[in-house]
Amino acid sequence: MEKIVSLTPIQIVKELDKYIIGQNDAKRNVAIALRNRIRRLMVTSDIQKDIVPNNILMIGSTGVGKTEIARRLAKVANAPFTKVEASKFTEVGYVGRDVESMVRDLAEQAIALVREVKNEEVKEKAATAVEEVILDILIPPVKSAGFTRNVSNVQVGEDLPSTDEELNERTRDRFREKLRNGELDDRKIEINVKASSPVGVGMIGNGMMDDASMQGLQDMISNMMPKKTKKRKIPISEARKILLEEEMSKLIDFDEVKEEAVKLAENNGIIFIDEIDKIASKSGKGGGGPDVSREGVQRDLLPIVEGSAVNTKYGVVNTDHILFIAAGAFHVSKPSDLIPELQGRFPIRVELQSLTQEDFSRILREPKNALTKQYQALFQAEDVSLEFNDEAIEEVARLAFLINQEVENIGARRLHTVMSHLLNDFLFEVPDTIQANSKIMITKDMVQDRLSTLVKNRDLSQYIL
Repeated sequence: MEKIVSLTPIQIVKELDKYIIGQNDAKRNVAIALRNRIRRLMVTSDIQKDIVPNNILMIGSTGVGKTEIARRLAKVANAPFTKVEASKFTEVGYVGRDVESMVRDLAEQAIALVREVKNEEVKEKAATAVEEVILDILIPPVKSAGFTRNVSNVQVGEDLPSTDEELNERTRDRFREKLRNGELDDRKIEINVKASSPVGVGMIGNGMMDDASMQGLQDMISNMMPKKTKKRKIPISEARKILLEEEMSKLIDFDEVKEEAVKLAENNGIIFIDEIDKIASKSGKGGGGPDVSREGVQRDLLPIVEGSAVNTKYGVVNTDHILFIAAGAFHVSKPSDLIPELQGRFPIRVELQSLTQEDFSRILREPKNALTKQYQALFQAEDVSLEFNDEAIEEVARLAFLINQEVENIGARRLHTVMSHLLNDFLFEVPDTIQANSKIMITKDMVQDRLSTLVKNRDLSQYIL
């Protein structure tokens, strides 16, 4: 929480700039929305409960960075984040996913985040316990007077142990040192592992049971089933991981994890609803056919977005202070085609700009995860050096922009198509023809030569991703 409080809107935008080029208006709005949630938690008066987040509606064509902005925002804030497709939901009464499942998904993400923090807190203690468990398997402790003394492990110059217990302890200490140095990692030991018992209750209710009831039923049945374990003989390196998970789960109070996770989801959760334009009724058409279901999904979304209590397997989650970010291209429909009540729940409208040739050039160079850097890492894994000169990058950007204009504008995703065509031959030839320690330099002429067919051929089937 301390780390989140120190994030100012300017710092949030700087973090987003590392991965997303342009779209400054959208970045400023999400930074303000995130900071406002921090400000709300800092309010000490009773009005804190009444301060509601300003949900955001992003409008822009595919591939301009809508999803990436929301995903990176959640990582910056270290907040539970879930992305859902609005078109996958169905109205209550139809078979399919109900809108409450997005809150349940968010609760799962919150549980994972809290559990990760708790695991780090007890990891050291759990590692010590695992060490003892492995030593007990390798050198069982002395249990009776009938223990046979074995002085073969005693090194020259050491005093002979006076008791069996002392000998046992010395041997354990020696093995503990070997364990810590990794000398015994390949040695196999036999441990008890929990056997997963799959419970197939998918057919119960003949599709009429909602997600929450199904989940509850599955948990109930799995708790009633006896916990089975099976013996496995595995290397110590692998056994250590399995035993560490078990020991950490013993040291963590899961009720506390659930409480913290619910609080985290309620106050810091971000739900990104993509393709919201697909559930808007098309302009100029009356309600009929599938439009009835679309409007039904919008009406089901309303209580979730405006604030309601949703039952999850970890407890009741109130959605009053969850930040909702919706996004859509709105090519066919318009934001005004959404039902008025839902429009009112997304008061901040941000229009994302289509990417220019200059943006493409910057996308290839600047972000931490730029495509050029990704391909360089792939080649470096085979000890092959890949370099792009400035002219080559400019040419790739120009061709991607040109294809987007002439065929279908799919935004920055077009760069994946172009870079794939450019480098696939090299990727195929490494490491057989192009061997380790080779160097590949991508030039403007090479780009033009390899991508000329892409530009000349206007057939749409060439560019289906």
